[in-house]
Amino acid sequence: MYAIVEMAGQQFKVAKDQKVYVHRLQEEEGKKVVFDKVLLLEDGGNVTIGAPVIEGAAVEAKVVKHLKGDKVIVFKKKRRKGYRKKNGHRQYLTEIVVEGIVAKGAKKAAPAKAKADEKPAAEPKKAEAKKAAAPKKEAPKAAEDLSSKTVAELRDMAKAKDITGYSSMKKAELIEALSK
Repeated sequence: MYAIVEMAGQQFKVAKDQKVYVHRLQEEEGKKVVFDKVLLLEDGGNVTIGAPVIEGAAVEAKVVKHLKGDKVIVFKKKRRKGYRKKNGHRQYLTEIVVEGIVAKGAKKAAPAKAKADEKPAAEPKKAEAKKAAAPKKEAPKAAEDLSSKTVAELRDMAKAKDITGYSSMKKAELIEALSK
């Protein structure tokens, strides 16, 4: 039994107990990982092809260790110009061991149901938020009136309300102090 599965943006042909090096995964060493993007599944001559993935199929693997790949030398040169650039690169990799291939019954549908449950709950909150926002619209009108005034007018208003330190306040600070 083997499967072609997408792991970390690349496609691999994997079988049980096979060691695979993939681009660095976020999981810690020793943790189990489930890859549910199975593109093709072969089980004793019976081949199943996904469109684009096979629903319910998954590949279970265990993270063995994180490592760096071999150094790749990038050398650029333009002849007769004296131009030479040498650069090196080592790719971060994760070594995983495939523990099993599940043809049916992988747990992919559970997170989708959780998202579906959250959406109806979010809509009433939005309606409540709109109701709560309606009274707040009146308060910004007073702030808009203050913002249309000059700094000198705002300082006069602050002096009339006995606000201390108004002479060194900026326009935004004056508006905030007056709206309290």
